[in-house]
Amino acid sequence: MVSFGIVLFFAVTGLTLNHPDWFAGSVKTRQSQGSVDPALLQPSGATEPDTGGLVKSLRTREHLHGTVAADDLRVDDSEISFSYKAPGYSADVIIDRQQGTYSVTEVRNGFVAVLNDLHKGRDSGKAWGWMIDVSAVLLTLVSLTGLIILWFIYKRRTSGLPIGVVGASLCLLAYEIFVP
Repeated sequence: MVSFGIVLFFAVTGLTLNHPDWFAGSVKTRQSQGSVDPALLQPSGATEPDTGGLVKSLRTREHLHGTVAADDLRVDDSEISFSYKAPGYSADVIIDRQQGTYSVTEVRNGFVAVLNDLHKGRDSGKAWGWMIDVSAVLLTLVSLTGLIILWFIYKRRTSGLPIGVVGASLCLLAYEIFVP
């Protein structure tokens, strides 16, 4: 029964991923601008800006969420840019270092996009990645348990195993015919 919810989640999101046009949700985009604290752009005694302070300050001021990955943070002589990311969500920030101003483009996708990102593990963090791994192990155990039970029940084995072989063969045949 633990695996029931997992199977349902991955079955539904498999369908939404395969047919995104059926489940096109609303996308809300918001843009805003403002100025940053000059002390964060040029902290006293430092040659580099306080990027951690900038990320935290703009998160609070603009009500942004998600995480900022180190590889999404870019600093050069004229600007600083980074992105907050979460399932179904992104907020891109560009800071003009000379002017001390910023612009934010925030994109909130619909509920189905959030589910799809969770299915893929996109921008969902390590804890959710572990959840996907545990789900995969549980689903594998459920499948293997079914095969083992089928093997030991003679009445079901004689019809079940050939049906399983036919199903696997149809999948392989469909792959060979329809996938370029």
